Amino acid sequence: MKQTWRWFGPVDTVTLNHVKQAGATGVVTALHHLNDGRAWPLDEVLKRKAVVEAAGLEWSVVESIIVHEDIKTRTGRFRELIDNYKASIRAVAKAGIRTVCYNFMAITDWTRTDLEYPMPHGGTALRFDVVEFCAYDVFLLKRPGAEADHPAERVERARVRLAQMGESDLARLERNLIEWVPAREFVYDRQSLNHMLDIYRELSEDGFRSNLVAFLKEIVPVAEEHGVKLAIHPDDPPFPLFGLPRVVCNADDFRHVLNAAKSPSNGVTLCTGSLGANPQNDLVAMAKEFAADIHFAHLRNVTREGDGSFHEAEHLAGNTDMVRVTQALMEEERRRTAQGRSDHEIPMRPDHGHAIVDDIGKQVNPGYSCIGRLKGLAELRGIMTTIDTLLPVTGANLVAGEVPVFCKS
Repeated sequence: MKQTWRWFGPVDTVTLNHVKQAGATGVVTALHHLNDGRAWPLDEVLKRKAVVEAAGLEWSVVESIIVHEDIKTRTGRFRELIDNYKASIRAVAKAGIRTVCYNFMAITDWTRTDLEYPMPHGGTALRFDVVEFCAYDVFLLKRPGAEADHPAERVERARVRLAQMGESDLARLERNLIEWVPAREFVYDRQSLNHMLDIYRELSEDGFRSNLVAFLKEIVPVAEEHGVKLAIHPDDPPFPLFGLPRVVCNADDFRHVLNAAKSPSNGVTLCTGSLGANPQNDLVAMAKEFAADIHFAHLRNVTREGDGSFHEAEHLAGNTDMVRVTQALMEEERRRTAQGRSDHEIPMRPDHGHAIVDDIGKQVNPGYSCIGRLKGLAELRGIMTTIDTLLPVTGANLVAGEVPVFCKS
């Protein structure tokens, strides 16, 4: 697989030289300074591409061209904004970038309650605590109808937890939930969040899904015309937040997206962390079923905590069998190679690394520390090298319980 790395542009404290030192050859980035719904000018795309290539790297994936809230709700300026989105697709295609990852999450992007959750090894991870989220939703934000959206037992636990939290804890929780996410077009306070929630209040899950389909029917033909692969990212977490609809959470949702606009350009991002937070998602089965339509992969792991909470695990720990997922993706690459396809490589990136070693205490985008992701990429590279080396020799399934005889001690 194409080993890539997310980079937030010139302001990122993890530099392109760091990316090369980590062993990645591709960069995943966007024009974050222009990501507010406007059309990306070709000269700005080429300028960013030149910076990446001057470092000896390739701009492999655009993540993301922001899907504006007006598009998701089909209100306000949505027609103009869809036209801008098409123009941005054309611009990145002219620059030779052929994969665009995007999401269709209402209001929130990926969401965590804790950005510095202490781990036993002394570093920190990202975590989503359903009790803390309930405490914010019900008792701090006081969203109308919020209490009915949470189990009664969780609401009571949230009431107790809230009484134990100090002002700094409450400020941290609110900041993490609504004021911060890297590369978001803007952030919210309680007033602006409640205003957006009011806009969504009358939009059902079916209505929101219909809006996604309408968007796909417009942009997929443009992407196909210009040779661009669109890869929708699943919702993170893969369950409703703030009463908002979630429509990209599981295998059925993936099927719906792919059937809505059948095209080689309409595909998915297999994010093992986002999907892995739902215990009903079988990531190995999904990697196999949707293999032909996986245009990008975020490989990370989560540990589910039993009550709906979860935290980011080390890449080879957690609840997802990363070996078998990686094997399924590499088998798909072999199928594409056998078909003579020039786009046989699936770009992947290590995602949401722990803050460890020298990154502890540094100013980095939470989840996007250098050393934690470097460690994750090295571990994933080990899996890929093993599969690539042994499978052609043995024809075996490396994880079926049979170890090649020359590997046994």
